Amino acid sequence: MIIRVAQIADGADIAAIYAPIVEHTYISFEETAPSAEEMSARIAATLETHPWLVAEEDGNVIAYAYATTHRARAAYKWSCDVSVYVSQSMKRCGLGGKLYTHLFTTLVQLGFGSVFAGIALPNKASVGMHEHMGFTPVGIYPKVGFKNGSWRDVGWWSRPLQVLENAPKAPLTFAKNRQSFQSIELI
Repeated sequence: MIIRVAQIADGADIAAIYAPIVEHTYISFEETAPSAEEMSARIAATLETHPWLVAEEDGNVIAYAYATTHRARAAYKWSCDVSVYVSQSMKRCGLGGKLYTHLFTTLVQLGFGSVFAGIALPNKASVGMHEHMGFTPVGIYPKVGFKNGSWRDVGWWSRPLQVLENAPKAPLTFAKNRQSFQSIELI
């Protein structure tokens, strides 16, 4: 099994992991599962600024994690939102935590200071994994989304990555520094 930077060609595998979450749960607030082409476009757009990593086994993507902009205004540029998804067959084997560990290391190297995760509630497994990874609860948006016949709360968790100095340098963009993160790591 390896962890590597996502590629455009991973769109179909990633879409296959994500589709059941969209179609059969309230974990994602999307109503229609994105196609392989849409997922490839999302990967390409994300990699311009932030890392997107995949775990691969026997040539198949079995899990992924990525970071995105937390908010658009400039003062937020040192913070990211993060997500991790694991294929149904690989759940509960620590793969999400391994991906997050590599993702967080990459984000530190790029100069980010904090990460945030939004979790549709209830979701005991995701809350447990995030808290195991050092996230702490920040607050809840009550009844912020309606899916699968019910209003859903979204809880927000945060995790510091590193202490940044006053007047920190802007984080580096992933695309301009991608070559530093191309190595494949065996896990």
